[in-house]
Amino acid sequence: MSGRSGLNRTVGLVLGVLGLVLAPSVSTGQSIEAASPAPRPAPAVTSPQGPAQPPADLEAYVDGIVRDSLVRDHIVGATVAIVQDGEILLKKGYGAASLSPWRPVDPDRTLFRLGSVSKTFTWLTVMKEAEAGRLRLDAPINLFLPEGVQVRDQGYASPVTLRSLMSHSGGFEDRALGHLFERNPERVRSLEDYLRQERPRRVRPVGSISSYSNYGVALAGEAAAWVSGKTFERLAEESLFEPMGMSRTTFREPRPARPGLPAPMPPHLSADLSEGFSWTGSGYAREPFEYIGQIAPAGSASSTAGDMARYMITLLNAGQVGEARIYGDSTARALQQPLRRTPPGVNGWPHGFISYPLPWNLSGLGHDGATLTFMSNMTLAPELRLGVFVSTNTNTGHALTERLASRIVERLSGRPAAWPRPASPELWAVRSPYEGRYLGSRRAYSGLEGMLLRLQGQMQVHVTPEGRLVTMTGGRVQTWVPEGAAAGGRFISDAGWQRLVFLPERGKARQILTSVNGQVFERIPFWSRPGVLASAAAAAGFAALATLGVALFRNRRDFRQTHIQARAGLFQGLQSILWLLSMGLALAWGLTATEGKVIFDWPGLLPLAASACALVASLLSLLTLGMAPLVLRSGRRLDSWTPVRRAGFVATSLASLIFAVLLGLWGGLAPWAG
Repeated sequence: MSGRSGLNRTVGLVLGVLGLVLAPSVSTGQSIEAASPAPRPAPAVTSPQGPAQPPADLEAYVDGIVRDSLVRDHIVGATVAIVQDGEILLKKGYGAASLSPWRPVDPDRTLFRLGSVSKTFTWLTVMKEAEAGRLRLDAPINLFLPEGVQVRDQGYASPVTLRSLMSHSGGFEDRALGHLFERNPERVRSLEDYLRQERPRRVRPVGSISSYSNYGVALAGEAAAWVSGKTFERLAEESLFEPMGMSRTTFREPRPARPGLPAPMPPHLSADLSEGFSWTGSGYAREPFEYIGQIAPAGSASSTAGDMARYMITLLNAGQVGEARIYGDSTARALQQPLRRTPPGVNGWPHGFISYPLPWNLSGLGHDGATLTFMSNMTLAPELRLGVFVSTNTNTGHALTERLASRIVERLSGRPAAWPRPASPELWAVRSPYEGRYLGSRRAYSGLEGMLLRLQGQMQVHVTPEGRLVTMTGGRVQTWVPEGAAAGGRFISDAGWQRLVFLPERGKARQILTSVNGQVFERIPFWSRPGVLASAAAAAGFAALATLGVALFRNRRDFRQTHIQARAGLFQGLQSILWLLSMGLALAWGLTATEGKVIFDWPGLLPLAASACALVASLLSLLTLGMAPLVLRSGRRLDSWTPVRRAGFVATSLASLIFAVLLGLWGGLAPWAG
C-alpha cells in the first residue's frame, strides 16, 4: 500500500508471477449517465486541444482498453469512472467482484479497496482541521499528538511538521513487513497503538528529500483525529463523505467489533465489497482480506466508482458539490501549490497529492494506490476539467491503472503519440556520468528488512550503443531517451510521459529523481553491490568447507600444534559450521518463502536463525583473525603448524571476516531488528 510502487513492489521482488491466458467475463453495469438523477443528454467530451467527441465514442474506447487488459493481464474485475465539466461521462463495472458465487462489478454498489488513494482523503481532512484552526501546518506536529506517539528528535534539531509530512519529507525510514498488513483481524490494533509500537527511525533531516512514508501519513491522520476528539474514521465521514454524498465510501474494514477499536464496516457495505484475487499462472486464487485498519489514514478506504466520480467533481470544482462547499478557498489554492521545488515533470507534492506528467505537457493531480490485490489510480487533469478513476481487484492490474488516464488524455487531445521515441546516438559518448547502481531511499535502514530491501531496491542504469538509457528496478526494465541535450541529465520514457532527472555532483550523477518523486535513488558504494556480497559469501562458504574438509582428512603428522593453535583451530571449526548453517537456513528460506511469510509473518524463524548463526560466526571470525599473530609466531617448527596450514588459517579467517563486515553493513547481523 503505497504510491504505485507501494508495498507491492517488495512482494513482487520476492515472488514472480507467471501467467496463462484465462479470460474473465467483462462489461456489466452502467455506461454514460449524468450526475443529476434527472435524465439529460450526455455532454460531448471536450478538450482545449482537440475536437469534441461523442460520449459513446469515449465509452467504446475505454471498453476496448479495459476488456483487452482484463484478458491480457488476467484481471478478474475492474471499475471505472470518468467525469468532465461537473458531469459523469462514464461509470462502468467490468468483470466480477466474486467468482464463487459469481457477482458482477456494479459501479454504484461494488466497493473496491483504494490503497493509497485513501491518502487524499486524509490530506483534505487535515486541511479542513487547519481551516478550523485546530491544526497548524508549520507547527511541530507533537503539539497535536498524544504523548505516547509524539515524534522523538533522534538527534535531529528540526521538528517534523504537517507540511513536511504532506511532502513525505519528514525524514523517516520506511518499514512495512510484518505489520503494515494483517491477515488476522485479531491482530488489528488501534491507530495510536500502532504508531507507538511501530515507530520508525528518523534517518535524515526534515525537508532534505521526499521519501514516501505510510507512517508519516498515519501520524497526520492521528493529529487530525486527536484535535477533533473523534476517531479518524468518524472524522472522515463527518467532514468529507457525508457532505459529499459518498455514502458508500469508508475507512472501516469488515471485522468483528472489538473494544478499543473503531466500529467495523457496516454489513450493508461489507456485503458489496469486492473480493481480492491473485493470478497463479493457471487460474485465479481468492486472497484473504488484508487488514490495514491499524494504519487507516494511509490506505484502508474502500469506495465505488460512483462515489469516486462525486469526489473528483468536488476536487475539480474547488470543493463545491451541489449546494455544499466541502472545503474553503485556502485548501483549493493549496492543492495547486507544490510544497517542494522540483525540476519540470517531477512531482512537487501539492499538499500531499501527486502531480503527474500527462501527454502534451499537461499536468495531472491525484494519487495511486495498491494493496496486495487491489490496484487503483485517480488522476485529475484540471486544464481539461477531466477526472479519471480506475481500480482493479487482481494483483496484475498495475499496467491498466498506471496508463488509463494518459491514454484517455491522448484520445481527447486528438494527437495520438507515436512510440517509441527515437534514440539519441549522442548519449553513448556521454554515458559515463549516468551508468552505475543506485539505491532507493524508501526502505528500512537496518536489520533483516533493511538487508532485503537493499538487495531488492536497487536501480541499475546503463546506456545502449544506439542511445537509449535503460533502468532495471526489481525486475522491471524501462527505456528512456534524453529530453533535450544528451548531457543535460533529463530523460523521458520512450513509450510514455514519465521523467528521470539525474542530479550531478563533481561531474557524476549522484542522485536520480523520478516523476512521482516517492524516493530518491542514490549512487551506492562498491560494497553495496549484490555481486560483491555474493562473492564474499561464496568465498566464506568455500573457506568454511575447506576448513572442515582439511580437518576431516588431515594427515596424522599435521596434528602437531601448540596450545594456542589448537584453540584457534577449534574456534575456526565452530565458525565454519555456523557459517554453513547460516547459509543453509537462508537458502531454505529463499526456496520456501511465500507472499504470506514475507508480508504477514516477517521475519519468521528461518531468517532470524540464519542471522543469529551469522552473528556468532562473525564474532568467532573476529576472534580467530585476532589470534592470527599468535598462531603465526607460536611454537617451534617441530611442534607447530606447517607454513601452508598457517597461511590457510589466515586466508580462511580473512575471507570469513570480510563477509562478516559486509553482512554487518547490509544489516544481516541484527536479528533483533527484524
